[in-house]
Amino acid sequence: MSVTPSPRYTTTAIALHWLLAVALLGLLAFGWYMVGLPFSPTKLKYYNWHKWAGVTILVLSALRLLWRLTHRPPALPARMAAAMPRWQHVAHHGVHHLLYVLFFAVPLLGWAYSSAAGFPIVWLGMWQLPDFVSPSPELAEALKPWHMIAAYTLAALVALHIAAALKHQLIDRDALLRRMWPGRTA
Repeated sequence: MSVTPSPRYTTTAIALHWLLAVALLGLLAFGWYMVGLPFSPTKLKYYNWHKWAGVTILVLSALRLLWRLTHRPPALPARMAAAMPRWQHVAHHGVHHLLYVLFFAVPLLGWAYSSAAGFPIVWLGMWQLPDFVSPSPELAEALKPWHMIAAYTLAALVALHIAAALKHQLIDRDALLRRMWPGRTA
């Protein structure tokens, strides 16, 4: 007897996807907001919150990757896969792989920058994380733009991912979004 694979992602995969999505969008918006503030105690507090959120996203990313590696995602429906041009298949896989890379690269670059700049990360104000790199003003200056570039690249890929999902939902009307939508769908 052959078991037909589910066309939907698992409940855990869906929960991790949306939790990470909300956290990333919130942190990107918060990051853009806080860098424009004048130097003040409030700005320093916001930088600490930004670091806490970054560490949390790093942990969520690790959980999501572990889940993904141990739970195969559902294949694209055959009809949909056959209708997609080759470049869309390449883009589909490429964007997903780059998103996973950046889920780790952005917070790790931020952690490295903070460590190099001599500012420890005390997660939630209670647990000091070890320095990711040794303090070095030169290294901090070199890492700072890479954290920002990686964050902007992540934001662009998230926008592309959202645009592709909306294209499938609103133009193609192929119900692809249902595979990752929370709750039960018919």
